[in-house]
Amino acid sequence: MDIYQLALRPLLFNILKADPEQVHRSALDYLATLDHSKTFGSDILKASWRQWFCLEDPRLEQTLWGKHFLNPIGLAAGFDKDGVAPGIWPTLGFGFSELGTVTYHPQPGNDKPRLFRLPDDLAALNRMGFNNLGSEAMAARLTDRFFCRDASPSSYPLGINLGKSKVTDEANAAADYAGSFQRLQNCGDYFVVNVSSPNTPGLRNLQAVDMLAKIVTAMQEINRSRPILVKIAPDLAWEDIAAVVELSQNMELAGIIATNTTIDKASLNTKILKETSNLLIDEAGGISGAPLRDRSTAVIRYIYQTSQGQLPIIGVGGVFTADDAWDKITAGASLVQLYTGWTYQGPWTVLRILQGLLNKLEAHGLENIGQAVGYAEKNLGVRAASTL
Repeated sequence: MDIYQLALRPLLFNILKADPEQVHRSALDYLATLDHSKTFGSDILKASWRQWFCLEDPRLEQTLWGKHFLNPIGLAAGFDKDGVAPGIWPTLGFGFSELGTVTYHPQPGNDKPRLFRLPDDLAALNRMGFNNLGSEAMAARLTDRFFCRDASPSSYPLGINLGKSKVTDEANAAADYAGSFQRLQNCGDYFVVNVSSPNTPGLRNLQAVDMLAKIVTAMQEINRSRPILVKIAPDLAWEDIAAVVELSQNMELAGIIATNTTIDKASLNTKILKETSNLLIDEAGGISGAPLRDRSTAVIRYIYQTSQGQLPIIGVGGVFTADDAWDKITAGASLVQLYTGWTYQGPWTVLRILQGLLNKLEAHGLENIGQAVGYAEKNLGVRAASTL
């Protein structure tokens, strides 16, 4: 019985109509307290969670960037912005997690309310604006938690998503990203250059290859062998995505995360944002969840084709089920992340997805999840060749 979907979600979403940001904050505070607790009761609870929510099977394992992933399903950036509960995510079934987005300077983010549920679309609208305590605070917290050193901080892969501070202009963006990277690089297993959030003015301009190259160069100059990826928007034109792929390969980036939230609201079922009584299409912010699913998968497929499968991809956007994750993996994603789907579906989501992925592997006669990466694209090529 899934108590979250049967009772807790209806209570929070429909009866109490609880503010989503406050629910998020309360949940994260609880998880952070549990993460740091060393009591017998907390240890029993965390052990129980591992039994309830986790699934380990060698067919789901992969190695990327020299790091071992127990499964391909990760927590996307945005949930644990300040890295307050990094040790709790493995107990909830995730194979890896991504902290942040964190900026060089602490910043409060945009005015509230700034996070809205769109249940008729299985989606969310957010205009958070990179609210976080800053990279110095995160570095201190993770160093205290993991005793970060030059070696990888833990056996559980931990990504850190870096954004530009709002007070930093475009001309100094590269130094801003590099400054956060300098502070944090001993605390993460991979790092993400986030130039695709729609909620920081001018940030998406940094996806232009000349601006992105400056940021990557500044980070690579001080990099001590940490994988660096770039996270792109789903709203980029195909030729712009191709340019980012070319840049990523030329500068030997570790991969691409596809994709961030979308600013396209035209096809949503929700037309009026109840909290403001405004037309949704006129509201600022990015859409996550189910409406992003097909576009993010199409972007993954395009990156995989354009890079000829040589550039690792983390797929994110609209993942609710095993079918959603499978579509992204077989389109070319080595790993998949979720956030909005997890908030709608609850803590058993990862377990259900992993069970479904094992069923998919068996149905297609595949030995492991690595063989499924790009499987649809490879089969398409085989089928096309067989018709010649």
